[in-house]
Amino acid sequence: MSRQSHILSTLQLFDTGPPVWTVEQIASALAVSVSTAYRTVRELTQAGFLDPVSGAGYVLGPAFIRFDRVIRQSDPLVHVATPVMDRLLEETSQEATVLLCRRFKDCIMSVHIVEGREPHLPASYERGAAMPLFIGAPAKVILSFLPDRVLRGLYLRNEATLHASGIDSWQRFKAQLKPVRKAGFAMTVAEISEGRIGIAAPILREGLATASLSLVVSADWLQRDEPRLTAFAAVVRRAAHDISQMLERQDSLLTPR
Repeated sequence: MSRQSHILSTLQLFDTGPPVWTVEQIASALAVSVSTAYRTVRELTQAGFLDPVSGAGYVLGPAFIRFDRVIRQSDPLVHVATPVMDRLLEETSQEATVLLCRRFKDCIMSVHIVEGREPHLPASYERGAAMPLFIGAPAKVILSFLPDRVLRGLYLRNEATLHASGIDSWQRFKAQLKPVRKAGFAMTVAEISEGRIGIAAPILREGLATASLSLVVSADWLQRDEPRLTAFAAVVRRAAHDISQMLERQDSLLTPR
């Protein structure tokens, strides 16, 4: 294993394991010598990516907070989407949350959240948290706009999980996504958390969904004003389309001619 692989593998332990690791635990988990693990930990600590705590353990360090700020300031998707997300609340309801999500590995990750001004249930998607890939409106709308070869790979890697949820074949998995693609949005009720409705539309780049824009409202909208809830879907679609168009224009300006 190369030095770069040691560094990456060490950091990945914190993503899938406990929040605190000792050098000895890292060495055992990566099947490397304690001296190799120590050198890797020392380098990561000097760079601020790990921080020592009591008990000879290490946690993720402040460098990640700094880079999170850099991402918020420099990510073109977040930069373009933020004013559109504010506008979406104005055009629908302030009793809501707007989420900007993207696919990360075999999960969905919220990368930006805008909260409405009026009291509302908090969304279940916390920024940076890995959420299920196969349930919830943000996930389903992204899946619906992926090419078959990518979808099939996802299905095969997660076949046991999908079977447990009642999707027992590739054909059924694909068929479940067709109506979402045709409608151009996904609407789910209480799939991630009780009492919430998610309405999501795809953000497309070169015809593929790289992200999704979602409006999360209380499930009591079904009784309060279902026609208006249906109208919200059209507003979410339009907002996602606007973000897609702005990203495409931005990409065209950056493309060498």
